[in-house]
Amino acid sequence: MLSPKRILILGPESTGKSTLAADLANHFVEPWVPEFAREYLEKINRPYKFEDLLEIGKGQVAMEDLLAEKANNFLFCDTDLRVIHIWSEHRFGKTDPWVLEEIDRRKYDLILLTATDLPWTPDPLREYPELEMRQYFFKKYLQLAKESGFPFRVVSGDQETRLQAAVDGLKNFS
Repeated sequence: MLSPKRILILGPESTGKSTLAADLANHFVEPWVPEFAREYLEKINRPYKFEDLLEIGKGQVAMEDLLAEKANNFLFCDTDLRVIHIWSEHRFGKTDPWVLEEIDRRKYDLILLTATDLPWTPDPLREYPELEMRQYFFKKYLQLAKESGFPFRVVSGDQETRLQAAVDGLKNFS
């Protein structure tokens, strides 16, 4: 049996990653991997520490691999270890070596990078509502997408426009 195509949805906070992942999963009737950090941070009920990012990363990878077993053609991943890396560097000035090794090891067939053109949606787990910070992080993710060697596509616009752009980008895999 062939492995499903792994589609990574990457981008700053409040740029529609989870919505796009769920919309694509519904469109293609395939699973999507939610952001493990949200579940983890809600459970610890305290500010996160450097060590928490490794646990979040391991949880994200485990959930992705588990859901890949249930996918036929596509697995839609709402974030990956690149987010852990960016946050870790930004907050703590370092990244756990395991995270960096896994980033190099794990492969994606396409990265959908979400633009910062959606309005900020307040959420207690989100940290940077300022547009200039969202754009700062977008540039970081864009650089990582370019460096990954994987094909990538920036998606922007409203929910429907983003979904259509993503579906169009996946036509090569159908």
